[in-house]
Amino acid sequence: MKVVIENKVFEIKNPTEVIDLIDDKERKYILCRINGRIKDLHYKITKDSTIELLDLTQKESTVAYESSLRYLITYVIKKLYPKSRVIFNYSVSRSIFCNVSDLGHQFNKKNLNEINDALQELIKKDIPFIYDKISVSEAKEYYSKIGFYEKSNLLNYFKDDQKVPIYKCEDFMNYLLTLMVPSTGYLDKYVLNLYQPGFTISYPRYECGGQIPEFKDEKNFRTALIAANKWLDITKSDTITKIHEIVNKGQALDFINLCEVRHSQQLTHLGDQIEENAYRIKMICIAGPSSSGKTTFANRLKIELRSRGLLPVTISMDDFYKTDDYPLTDAGKPDYESIDALDLKLFDDTISKLIKGKSVEFPKFDFTTKSRSFVGPVKLDKNQVLIIEGIHGLSDKIAPSVYNDSKFKIFISPLGQYRIDGHTPISISDLRLIRRLVRDYNFRSASAETTLNMWSDVRNGEFKWIYPNQNNADFVFNSELSYELCVLKEYAIPILEKVPKNSPNYLTAKRLSVFLSYYPTITSKWIPSNSIIREFIGESIFYTSDKN
Repeated sequence: MKVVIENKVFEIKNPTEVIDLIDDKERKYILCRINGRIKDLHYKITKDSTIELLDLTQKESTVAYESSLRYLITYVIKKLYPKSRVIFNYSVSRSIFCNVSDLGHQFNKKNLNEINDALQELIKKDIPFIYDKISVSEAKEYYSKIGFYEKSNLLNYFKDDQKVPIYKCEDFMNYLLTLMVPSTGYLDKYVLNLYQPGFTISYPRYECGGQIPEFKDEKNFRTALIAANKWLDITKSDTITKIHEIVNKGQALDFINLCEVRHSQQLTHLGDQIEENAYRIKMICIAGPSSSGKTTFANRLKIELRSRGLLPVTISMDDFYKTDDYPLTDAGKPDYESIDALDLKLFDDTISKLIKGKSVEFPKFDFTTKSRSFVGPVKLDKNQVLIIEGIHGLSDKIAPSVYNDSKFKIFISPLGQYRIDGHTPISISDLRLIRRLVRDYNFRSASAETTLNMWSDVRNGEFKWIYPNQNNADFVFNSELSYELCVLKEYAIPILEKVPKNSPNYLTAKRLSVFLSYYPTITSKWIPSNSIIREFIGESIFYTSDKN
């Protein structure tokens, strides 16, 4: 068999694992792409192949690395504290949060040191992770025996003749829905921080060039996440098996209404804050990452404010793009997401004059011709307030001539803590990606391939322009709806299944399809017309021309 690895040609006679064909003493490579398909390094070559080696600058590799680290930490904690319960969450400063309970005391520094010492010991042993498949009955028996009841209960929704994938490490078995690194020796890049009631795990990120990002405790974000976890306790919906129980009991409609009421409650609370400070607030800025539901939120906020006698005027920051002299990306293309692509002086002059009660002309930007026209004049009345939506809305560079006291900044994002089980959290960025896949397919005629290809660029823009400013927010609106994946799955899975097996996006598409398939189905006909989810699946009251 002829095998080409990074332009080097090998001739092999027998099936051979990729890891046995490469010289990687530094353990730089995590996964590989074989004839277009991503595999782990233990994959056996059985035919002519062209192989590309993937390091931690590639997203697929960092996903595998993070999952492997979670696997090993779960194993260590099970060995050290057999009766404890482990729950992982995302969304803490690009780190994983691990909540360790049932210890008989609050998790402390001594526990953290014990876990780190045990991790280091296993990493030095360089124990291989071995992939296998076992029967549903074997998996149920094993998971029940070691106290992983959430995993065991989830297997009730598998077919009896179905095979369950697992990875083995010594006598421990688990599966976290992704490929894994070849062995424990690869997992020496991490940082643990005590973060009550558990600890955080920082790990290499592809968007940081394979380096570990600095941990930053975002206080507003942390408060919102605590509220999100409290919400899961109220709804009893923190795992897929619990959502199955809700649906099986015929409580899906109540579940939807409960989640939607939470959005209404947040809007009421937000409206109270703005009304109480209406004497000083003249400019409301809304920012958040892609597919957070900003448009629906802005429309609902306008209605909330109008009910309180305030008259909102919406301004799009997109109308303030420069007509030329755009900053460039690393690839040499115009960077329209950069704050420097905006005419910041024009924005500042326009907004400050409006707030001072002066008449101004508003720009209208034509994206086709990259030209600008003006409409107006416009003047704010006494009870009018500006609502400004754009990715740079939280930046201090926006309208610096306007007193900070006159600004009210809102950060919007889904902040739910979704989990398949305690060991397998679902990334909020995956939730937003699913929303975007559905929206782009429904309303922009974009295939899954198109959306997946651009997602890393979207994420890079978020880390560069949105997240660094999130602590400037006066209010964090959590746009998560705990039922939404039960609805979105019916739209997303058929779209994801169109991604061909030889696509570089196949592994991501397959992973998203698999975890969506675990969710029960809830019909979209019960979703209110003003719901944020309607922004993605259609029939939103805010997107209809029939308003008579």
